Amino acid sequence: MHLQHDMVVCAELFAKGILGIRESDRTFSVAKLFFAYGLGNALYFPLSVGATTILWPGPPTPQNVYSVIEKHRPTLFYSVPTGYAMMLAQEGVFDLSSVRLAVSAGESLPAALYERFKLRFGVDVIDGIGSTEALHTFIANRPGAIRPGSSGLIVPGYDARILDDDRSPVAAGDVGNLWISGDSVCDRYWNKHEKTKQTIEGNWIKTGDKYTQDADGFYWYAGRSDDMLKVGGQWVSPIEVEGALVAHPAVLECGVVGCEDRDALVKPMAFVVLRDAGAATDELSRSLQQFVRERLAEYKRPRWVEFVAELPKTATGKIQRFRLRELAESSNPAGRSSV
Repeated sequence: MHLQHDMVVCAELFAKGILGIRESDRTFSVAKLFFAYGLGNALYFPLSVGATTILWPGPPTPQNVYSVIEKHRPTLFYSVPTGYAMMLAQEGVFDLSSVRLAVSAGESLPAALYERFKLRFGVDVIDGIGSTEALHTFIANRPGAIRPGSSGLIVPGYDARILDDDRSPVAAGDVGNLWISGDSVCDRYWNKHEKTKQTIEGNWIKTGDKYTQDADGFYWYAGRSDDMLKVGGQWVSPIEVEGALVAHPAVLECGVVGCEDRDALVKPMAFVVLRDAGAATDELSRSLQQFVRERLAEYKRPRWVEFVAELPKTATGKIQRFRLRELAESSNPAGRSSV
Protein backbone atom coordinates (compact mmCIF):
# COMPACT_ATOMS: atom_id res chain seq x y z
CA MET A 1 0.00 0.00 0.00
CA HIS A 2 1.53 3.27 -1.16
CA LEU A 3 0.64 6.86 -0.44
CA GLN A 4 0.04 9.00 -3.50
CA HIS A 5 2.94 11.27 -2.58
CA ASP A 6 5.35 8.34 -3.02
CA MET A 7 5.24 8.98 -6.78
CA VAL A 8 6.34 12.57 -6.18
CA VAL A 9 9.20 11.40 -3.95
CA CYS A 10 10.52 8.94 -6.56
CA ALA A 11 10.20 11.48 -9.36
CA GLU A 12 12.11 14.10 -7.38
CA LEU A 13 14.85 11.86 -5.96
CA PHE A 14 15.57 9.47 -8.83
CA ALA A 15 14.06 10.78 -12.07
CA LYS A 16 15.13 14.39 -11.54
CA GLY A 17 17.99 13.90 -9.09
CA ILE A 18 19.79 11.01 -10.84
CA LEU A 19 18.54 10.85 -14.44
CA GLY A 20 18.11 14.60 -14.82
CA ILE A 21 14.78 14.12 -16.61
CA ARG A 22 13.50 17.28 -18.28
CA GLU A 23 10.60 18.45 -20.42
CA SER A 24 12.48 17.84 -23.68
CA ASP A 25 13.02 14.13 -22.88
CA ARG A 26 11.22 11.32 -24.66
CA THR A 27 11.00 8.15 -22.56
CA PHE A 28 10.60 4.57 -23.73
CA SER A 29 10.30 1.76 -21.17
CA VAL A 30 10.41 -1.89 -22.18
CA ALA A 31 8.88 -2.67 -18.76
CA LYS A 32 5.10 -2.13 -18.96
CA LEU A 33 2.96 0.16 -16.80
CA PHE A 34 1.68 -2.66 -14.57
CA PHE A 35 5.16 -3.09 -13.05
CA ALA A 36 6.34 -0.58 -10.43
CA TYR A 37 9.49 -0.04 -12.51
CA GLY A 38 7.54 0.65 -15.70
CA LEU A 39 4.94 2.79 -13.92
CA GLY A 40 7.61 5.28 -12.93
CA ASN A 41 9.59 5.07 -16.15
CA ALA A 42 6.69 5.53 -18.53
CA LEU A 43 4.07 7.44 -16.55
CA TYR A 44 4.77 9.60 -13.54
CA PHE A 45 8.44 10.34 -14.30
CA PRO A 46 7.69 12.00 -17.66
CA LEU A 47 4.46 13.55 -16.34
CA SER A 48 6.40 15.14 -13.45
CA VAL A 49 8.25 17.39 -15.92
CA GLY A 50 5.88 17.44 -18.89
CA ALA A 51 8.07 15.11 -20.97
CA THR A 52 6.87 12.72 -23.68
CA THR A 53 6.25 9.03 -23.03
CA ILE A 54 6.32 6.36 -25.74
CA LEU A 55 4.08 3.38 -24.98
CA TRP A 56 4.56 0.11 -26.89
CA PRO A 57 1.86 -2.57 -26.34
CA GLY A 58 3.59 -5.37 -28.25
CA PRO A 59 6.12 -8.02 -27.19
CA PRO A 60 9.59 -6.63 -26.38
CA THR A 61 11.53 -8.59 -28.98
CA PRO A 62 14.86 -7.02 -29.96
CA GLN A 63 13.56 -6.16 -33.43
CA ASN A 64 10.46 -4.46 -31.97
CA VAL A 65 12.54 -2.52 -29.44
CA TYR A 66 15.00 -1.34 -32.10
CA SER A 67 12.10 -0.38 -34.36
CA VAL A 68 10.43 1.74 -31.67
CA ILE A 69 13.72 3.46 -30.82
CA GLU A 70 14.52 4.27 -34.43
CA LYS A 71 11.00 5.49 -35.21
CA HIS A 72 10.14 7.47 -32.07
CA ARG A 73 13.64 8.60 -31.02
CA PRO A 74 13.55 8.32 -27.21
CA THR A 75 16.21 10.10 -25.15
CA LEU A 76 15.71 7.93 -22.03
CA PHE A 77 15.51 4.17 -22.54
CA TYR A 78 14.59 1.73 -19.77
CA SER A 79 15.02 -2.05 -19.89
CA VAL A 80 16.23 -5.04 -17.84
CA PRO A 81 19.47 -7.07 -18.09
CA THR A 82 17.77 -9.78 -20.15
CA GLY A 83 16.52 -7.14 -22.56
CA TYR A 84 19.99 -5.67 -23.03
CA ALA A 85 21.43 -9.17 -23.60
CA MET A 86 18.79 -9.90 -26.25
CA MET A 87 19.48 -6.59 -27.99
CA LEU A 88 23.21 -7.32 -28.08
CA ALA A 89 22.55 -10.78 -29.52
CA GLN A 90 20.61 -9.24 -32.42
CA GLU A 91 22.94 -8.77 -35.36
CA GLY A 92 22.66 -5.72 -37.56
CA VAL A 93 23.19 -1.98 -37.53
CA PHE A 94 20.72 -0.01 -35.40
CA ASP A 95 20.47 3.69 -34.66
CA LEU A 96 20.39 4.51 -30.95
CA SER A 97 21.86 7.97 -31.39
CA SER A 98 18.79 9.64 -29.84
CA VAL A 99 19.31 7.87 -26.50
CA ARG A 100 21.25 10.01 -24.04
CA LEU A 101 20.95 7.52 -21.19
CA ALA A 102 19.83 3.91 -20.73
CA VAL A 103 18.57 2.52 -17.43
CA SER A 104 18.54 -1.04 -16.09
CA ALA A 105 16.82 -2.66 -13.10
CA GLY A 106 15.08 -5.86 -12.12
CA GLU A 107 18.29 -7.84 -11.71
CA SER A 108 21.95 -6.96 -11.43
CA LEU A 109 23.47 -5.88 -14.76
CA PRO A 110 26.74 -7.80 -15.32
CA ALA A 111 29.75 -5.61 -16.03
CA ALA A 112 30.32 -7.44 -19.32
CA LEU A 113 26.85 -6.49 -20.59
CA TYR A 114 27.40 -2.85 -19.66
CA GLU A 115 30.73 -2.79 -21.46
CA ARG A 116 29.40 -4.49 -24.60
CA PHE A 117 26.44 -2.11 -24.83
CA LYS A 118 28.62 0.93 -24.25
CA LEU A 119 31.12 -0.24 -26.87
CA ARG A 120 28.48 -1.02 -29.50
CA PHE A 121 26.19 1.99 -29.08
CA GLY A 122 28.20 4.56 -27.11
CA VAL A 123 25.41 4.78 -24.51
CA ASP A 124 25.87 4.48 -20.75
CA VAL A 125 23.56 2.10 -18.89
CA ILE A 126 22.62 3.26 -15.39
CA ASP A 127 22.08 0.15 -13.26
CA GLY A 128 20.41 0.29 -9.87
CA ILE A 129 18.14 -1.50 -7.43
CA GLY A 130 14.64 -0.64 -6.38
CA SER A 131 11.56 -2.53 -5.27
CA THR A 132 7.81 -2.42 -5.40
CA GLU A 133 7.90 -1.77 -1.65
CA ALA A 134 9.96 1.40 -2.23
CA LEU A 135 8.04 2.07 -5.47
CA HIS A 136 11.19 2.67 -7.52
CA THR A 137 15.00 2.95 -7.36
CA PHE A 138 16.88 3.76 -4.14
CA ILE A 139 20.46 2.77 -5.04
CA ALA A 140 21.88 3.59 -8.46
CA ASN A 141 24.85 4.42 -10.60
CA ARG A 142 24.67 7.82 -12.22
CA PRO A 143 26.26 9.78 -15.05
CA GLY A 144 29.89 10.40 -14.14
CA ALA A 145 29.81 7.81 -11.34
CA ILE A 146 29.36 4.40 -12.93
CA ARG A 147 31.03 1.32 -11.50
CA PRO A 148 30.13 -1.55 -13.89
CA GLY A 149 28.73 -4.57 -12.06
CA SER A 150 27.69 -2.59 -8.99
CA SER A 151 24.25 -1.25 -8.06
CA GLY A 152 25.84 2.15 -7.51
CA LEU A 153 25.51 4.65 -4.66
CA ILE A 154 22.59 5.44 -2.39
CA VAL A 155 20.15 7.85 -4.02
CA PRO A 156 20.15 11.07 -1.97
CA GLY A 157 17.02 11.11 0.16
CA TYR A 158 17.29 7.42 1.06
CA ASP A 159 19.39 5.63 3.64
CA ALA A 160 20.72 2.07 3.66
CA ARG A 161 22.21 -0.37 6.14
CA ILE A 162 23.84 -3.76 5.65
CA LEU A 163 23.13 -5.89 8.73
CA ASP A 164 23.69 -9.48 9.81
CA ASP A 165 20.88 -11.76 10.92
CA ASP A 166 21.07 -10.30 14.44
CA ARG A 167 20.49 -6.75 13.11
CA SER A 168 24.13 -5.75 13.74
CA PRO A 169 26.17 -3.88 11.08
CA VAL A 170 28.55 -6.13 9.11
CA ALA A 171 32.21 -5.28 8.58
CA ALA A 172 33.15 -3.37 5.44
CA GLY A 173 33.20 -5.75 2.46
CA ASP A 174 31.21 -8.48 4.23
CA VAL A 175 27.90 -9.78 2.90
CA GLY A 176 24.79 -8.83 4.85
CA ASN A 177 21.09 -8.10 4.57
CA LEU A 178 20.14 -4.82 2.93
CA TRP A 179 17.73 -2.56 4.82
CA ILE A 180 16.59 0.75 3.37
CA SER A 181 14.71 3.79 4.58
CA GLY A 182 13.04 6.54 2.58
CA ASP A 183 9.84 8.50 2.21
CA SER A 184 8.56 6.38 -0.71
CA VAL A 185 8.56 3.10 1.25
CA CYS A 186 5.13 1.49 1.41
CA ASP A 187 2.84 1.77 4.40
CA ARG A 188 2.14 -1.95 4.64
CA TYR A 189 1.28 -5.09 2.66
CA TRP A 190 -2.39 -5.35 1.78
CA ASN A 191 -4.09 -7.87 4.06
CA LYS A 192 -0.71 -9.34 5.14
CA HIS A 193 -0.28 -8.22 8.71
CA GLU A 194 2.36 -10.80 9.68
CA LYS A 195 4.48 -10.14 6.59
CA THR A 196 4.30 -6.42 7.32
CA LYS A 197 5.60 -6.97 10.86
CA GLN A 198 8.40 -9.23 9.63
CA THR A 199 9.55 -6.85 6.88
CA ILE A 200 8.96 -3.29 8.10
CA GLU A 201 10.49 -2.04 11.34
CA GLY A 202 9.79 1.61 12.03
CA ASN A 203 11.27 3.64 9.16
CA TRP A 204 13.24 0.65 7.83
CA ILE A 205 12.30 -2.16 5.49
CA LYS A 206 14.22 -5.39 4.89
CA THR A 207 14.64 -5.82 1.14
CA GLY A 208 15.49 -9.54 1.18
CA ASP A 209 18.67 -8.83 -0.81
CA LYS A 210 22.23 -9.70 0.17
CA TYR A 211 24.76 -6.92 -0.40
CA THR A 212 28.29 -5.73 0.25
CA GLN A 213 29.60 -2.16 0.19
CA ASP A 214 33.07 -1.18 -0.97
CA ALA A 215 35.35 1.51 0.42
CA ASP A 216 33.97 4.09 -2.01
CA GLY A 217 30.38 3.55 -0.95
CA PHE A 218 29.29 1.50 -3.97
CA TYR A 219 26.84 -1.32 -3.27
CA TRP A 220 27.37 -4.78 -4.79
CA TYR A 221 24.50 -7.23 -5.14
CA ALA A 222 25.22 -10.76 -3.92
CA GLY A 223 21.79 -12.30 -4.53
CA ARG A 224 18.50 -12.85 -2.78
CA SER A 225 18.79 -14.14 0.76
CA ASP A 226 17.53 -17.59 -0.20
CA ASP A 227 19.72 -17.81 -3.34
CA MET A 228 23.13 -17.63 -1.64
CA LEU A 229 25.21 -20.83 -1.73
CA LYS A 230 27.31 -22.27 1.11
CA VAL A 231 30.20 -24.07 -0.56
CA GLY A 232 32.93 -25.60 1.58
CA GLY A 233 31.86 -23.40 4.47
CA GLN A 234 32.17 -20.25 2.33
CA TRP A 235 29.34 -18.09 1.03
CA VAL A 236 29.14 -17.91 -2.76
CA SER A 237 27.12 -15.28 -4.60
CA PRO A 238 25.47 -16.72 -7.74
CA ILE A 239 25.52 -13.20 -9.19
CA GLU A 240 29.31 -13.08 -8.97
CA VAL A 241 29.70 -16.42 -10.77
CA GLU A 242 27.17 -15.40 -13.43
CA GLY A 243 29.04 -12.14 -13.97
CA ALA A 244 32.26 -14.06 -14.60
CA LEU A 245 30.59 -16.45 -17.05
CA VAL A 246 28.84 -13.71 -19.03
CA ALA A 247 32.23 -12.12 -19.67
CA HIS A 248 33.06 -15.10 -21.89
CA PRO A 249 32.43 -14.22 -25.56
CA ALA A 250 30.45 -17.43 -26.19
CA VAL A 251 27.92 -16.79 -23.39
CA LEU A 252 24.71 -14.85 -23.92
CA GLU A 253 23.30 -15.28 -20.40
CA CYS A 254 23.39 -17.76 -17.56
CA GLY A 255 21.94 -18.73 -14.21
CA VAL A 256 23.78 -20.33 -11.29
CA VAL A 257 22.23 -22.38 -8.49
CA GLY A 258 23.43 -24.85 -5.90
CA CYS A 259 23.32 -28.60 -6.46
CA GLU A 260 24.32 -31.48 -4.22
CA ASP A 261 27.05 -33.85 -5.38
CA ARG A 262 27.23 -37.57 -4.51
CA ASP A 263 28.49 -36.66 -1.03
CA ALA A 264 25.46 -34.39 -0.47
CA LEU A 265 27.71 -31.33 -0.56
CA VAL A 266 26.43 -28.20 -2.30
CA LYS A 267 28.40 -26.99 -5.31
CA PRO A 268 27.62 -24.33 -7.98
CA MET A 269 25.90 -25.47 -11.15
CA ALA A 270 25.61 -23.19 -14.19
CA PHE A 271 22.88 -23.18 -16.80
CA VAL A 272 24.26 -21.39 -19.85
CA VAL A 273 22.58 -19.92 -22.94
CA LEU A 274 25.12 -19.60 -25.75
CA ARG A 275 25.24 -16.99 -28.48
CA ASP A 276 25.61 -19.90 -30.91
CA ALA A 277 23.67 -22.93 -29.70
CA GLY A 278 25.64 -25.13 -32.06
CA ALA A 279 28.84 -24.42 -30.12
CA ALA A 280 27.73 -26.49 -27.09
CA THR A 281 30.41 -29.12 -26.48
CA ASP A 282 32.08 -30.78 -23.50
CA GLU A 283 35.23 -28.90 -24.45
CA LEU A 284 33.43 -25.56 -24.16
CA SER A 285 31.98 -26.64 -20.82
CA ARG A 286 35.48 -27.28 -19.47
CA SER A 287 36.69 -24.03 -21.01
CA LEU A 288 33.97 -22.07 -19.18
CA GLN A 289 34.91 -23.69 -15.89
CA GLN A 290 38.54 -22.72 -16.43
CA PHE A 291 37.46 -19.21 -17.45
CA VAL A 292 35.75 -18.76 -14.07
CA ARG A 293 38.65 -20.38 -12.21
CA GLU A 294 41.00 -17.75 -13.60
CA ARG A 295 38.79 -14.93 -12.32
CA LEU A 296 37.33 -16.18 -9.05
CA ALA A 297 38.34 -18.38 -6.14
CA GLU A 298 38.42 -22.11 -6.93
CA TYR A 299 35.45 -22.95 -4.68
CA LYS A 300 33.25 -20.56 -6.72
CA ARG A 301 33.86 -22.44 -9.97
CA PRO A 302 30.73 -24.17 -11.34
CA ARG A 303 31.22 -27.93 -11.01
CA TRP A 304 28.68 -28.61 -13.73
CA VAL A 305 27.82 -26.58 -16.84
CA GLU A 306 24.52 -27.35 -18.54
CA PHE A 307 23.73 -25.73 -21.91
CA VAL A 308 20.09 -24.70 -22.34
CA ALA A 309 18.10 -22.91 -25.06
CA GLU A 310 16.68 -20.35 -22.61
CA LEU A 311 16.41 -19.56 -18.92
CA PRO A 312 13.08 -19.66 -17.05
CA LYS A 313 12.08 -16.10 -16.19
CA THR A 314 9.31 -14.04 -14.66
CA ALA A 315 7.32 -11.50 -16.68
CA THR A 316 9.77 -8.83 -15.50
CA GLY A 317 12.78 -10.75 -16.82
CA LYS A 318 14.07 -12.08 -13.50
CA ILE A 319 15.54 -15.59 -13.50
CA GLN A 320 13.28 -18.12 -11.77
CA ARG A 321 15.96 -19.79 -9.71
CA PHE A 322 13.55 -22.21 -8.08
CA ARG A 323 12.95 -23.69 -11.55
CA LEU A 324 16.68 -23.88 -12.18
CA ARG A 325 17.06 -25.71 -8.88
CA GLU A 326 14.40 -28.19 -10.05
CA LEU A 327 16.32 -28.66 -13.31
CA ALA A 328 19.55 -29.16 -11.37
CA GLU A 329 17.98 -31.87 -9.21
CA SER A 330 16.60 -33.72 -12.22
CA SER A 331 19.72 -33.43 -14.40
CA ASN A 332 22.27 -34.07 -11.66
CA PRO A 333 21.23 -36.87 -9.30
CA ALA A 334 23.04 -37.15 -6.01
CA GLY A 335 25.09 -40.08 -7.31
CA ARG A 336 26.86 -37.92 -9.88
CA SER A 337 30.27 -36.64 -8.87
CA SER A 338 31.43 -33.06 -9.29
CA VAL A 339 34.61 -32.14 -11.15
